[in-house]
Amino acid sequence: MGDGLRTIRVVTTDESLMASARACVAALEGWEVASVASVDELLQSPPMLGDVILVDSWLRNTNVYEACRKLTGNTRCRTFVVVDATNRLAEPIARFCGATGVLHRPLVPSRVREALGNSGGKRVPLPKEGRGSESTPEFPDKLLVDVHGKTDETLVAALTDPETGLFNYGFLGYKLDEEHKRARRFGQPLSCVMLGFEGQVGEDVLREFAGIFLETSRDTDVLGRFDECSFLFLLPNTGPDGARVMARRVGDLAQERKLRDLVGDPIAISVGIATMPHPEIQKREDLFLQARRAYFAARQDGGGVVVAG
Repeated sequence: MGDGLRTIRVVTTDESLMASARACVAALEGWEVASVASVDELLQSPPMLGDVILVDSWLRNTNVYEACRKLTGNTRCRTFVVVDATNRLAEPIARFCGATGVLHRPLVPSRVREALGNSGGKRVPLPKEGRGSESTPEFPDKLLVDVHGKTDETLVAALTDPETGLFNYGFLGYKLDEEHKRARRFGQPLSCVMLGFEGQVGEDVLREFAGIFLETSRDTDVLGRFDECSFLFLLPNTGPDGARVMARRVGDLAQERKLRDLVGDPIAISVGIATMPHPEIQKREDLFLQARRAYFAARQDGGGVVVAG
């Protein structure tokens, strides 16, 4: 846009938010405002260095935090998520996903001015390749220390499954996208492992499983609970042989510890493995779907490990 003004680009379809944004910008010298309907539309004509992006958390059919991750990788602009004032978890999660911070709706000039003036510091880094040491907290806290600078209890609660302490379903989607992009960019293998069992188990067995997973994994692996009786693991820089070794160690330990379901039957573990690079895996969804198909094939066989061909 023109006249040497910097632009606040608001990604929203909400007219009330745009109206408040225009009112704020009218009170800010040197700024103008532009409306954008989606993140993809914004990236078709990337903003200029020095512009600011506001992303509406009410966007339909969009995970706003995944949108922040996409913007972080494709622009060099400060990004704020516009959220309800009652959303206490928004700030740490937004920063974790690469955003500069949050602004509360309705927008008011004083808060926008303060955000623009105070946000020039170093952005919170995204996850690193190597994590953890003997002096860092236990997983997954140590990952959050890496990316957030400290252990934030509200952030841990938002990203983890309360019964197992592993990452939850929502965070798994974020990490699948991130690890898939990293593997493609650097030409490294990435294995996706879906592991589960039939029947129901108690919380003590779930905690035992979580402990086994941690014993058999590295601190760079991403371990999460997918649903009631299945788990999803992302193993960076690991081919199918390495993933198979981990899966068999999990099965051996579960058998050794005689884990049983609620009716007392031994638990039969099924494992599906998919690995990229692979000619049929181009998108993150392809990697997940291949692992899931292999998992169901293993279940049909009564347990064991199936590696997608």
